[in-house]
Amino acid sequence: MKTLIMHPESKDQLLALKAIAKAWKISVETSPYHPNFVAMVKKAEKRGNYKEIDPNDVCGSLNLK
Repeated sequence: MKTLIMHPESKDQLLALKAIAKAWKISVETSPYHPNFVAMVKKAEKRGNYKEIDPNDVCGSLNLK
């Protein structure tokens, strides 16, 4: 099955899309992140231009100790 990404331009459009999805029993997934941010992270990941941070040792991960 294919995935559709929609960008409603108003709250009314968003509510209408959610209502249609609910009526047709289509699962809806939302993201707390802005699509531009997600694209930027994915692009950096492909380039290898990122640094993984250990949440238990943030300063050590950034060589700040």
